[in-house]
Amino acid sequence: MNLGVEFCGVQFKNPVFTASGTFNSGREFADVIDLNQIGAVIVKGVSNKPWKGNVTPRIAETYGGMLNAVGLQNPGIDVFIREDIPFLRQYDTKIIVNIVGRTVDEYVEVALKLANADVDMLELNISCPNIKEGGVAFGVDPNMAELVTREVKKVAKQPLIVKLSPNVTDITKIAKAVERGGADGISLINTLIGMKIDIHKRKTVLGRKTGGLSGPIIKPVAIRMVYQVRQVTKLPIIGVGGIMTGEDAIEFMMAGASAISVGTANLLNPRATMKVLDGIENYMKTYNLLDINKIVGIIE
Repeated sequence: MNLGVEFCGVQFKNPVFTASGTFNSGREFADVIDLNQIGAVIVKGVSNKPWKGNVTPRIAETYGGMLNAVGLQNPGIDVFIREDIPFLRQYDTKIIVNIVGRTVDEYVEVALKLANADVDMLELNISCPNIKEGGVAFGVDPNMAELVTREVKKVAKQPLIVKLSPNVTDITKIAKAVERGGADGISLINTLIGMKIDIHKRKTVLGRKTGGLSGPIIKPVAIRMVYQVRQVTKLPIIGVGGIMTGEDAIEFMMAGASAISVGTANLLNPRATMKVLDGIENYMKTYNLLDINKIVGIIE
């Protein structure tokens, strides 16, 4: 039974990755799961300088998922290189670094610092607001998405995955834009935008009013977008959004994803990645599937 997958020319032992934002550097999970069993760890977003994040409250539970407005708080790329890479290199897993920025130059700076670092791939988070464009997120405008992808690709030494925002009218236009910009792969989806109101206090639950909606509630949207993007590009896809079980992962792969990322499920069950991996293996045994790659994109 073959669980191994190739993604952007990199070999992975299996298609189960962690999703950025729910798996900082892996330290918080190392005592409860075997990081050696995960195909890849996609770390929390890393910026050129430390980011403080948003005002509290930052997290809110909602029907079928959760809202978060953490604001990509992180200690910055220098701390990541000094402390987190050596920690993760203790384990037999790939390292994918999610990079964030508020301007093109900030993204490029992070990619430059990672150029000679011991990491396997980069994941470009283009849902960040471009402060030079009045707060418009790079990922909602095809021209901006193509621009930031192209500029980061110029300096990136590792394969570049671009993580797409679902908060657009036509996801295929953004996918084709980042392909033109030189992306090696695509990750989708990022969180949807949502809001929750406390009707007793008559105020929003999150300090920032709106936040990113994740969890099982967004899975049908994510499946649909993976399927749509698969139809318009040959770039390999990482499917993410509400994956809780192995069956969820199989659904994403049938829609067109070559690998999947487990996110919010980690916050509910620290062993969620192991549960998903076991579920994939059980599915393969049940249907006598010898190679996981055989089901990728089989839905016409």
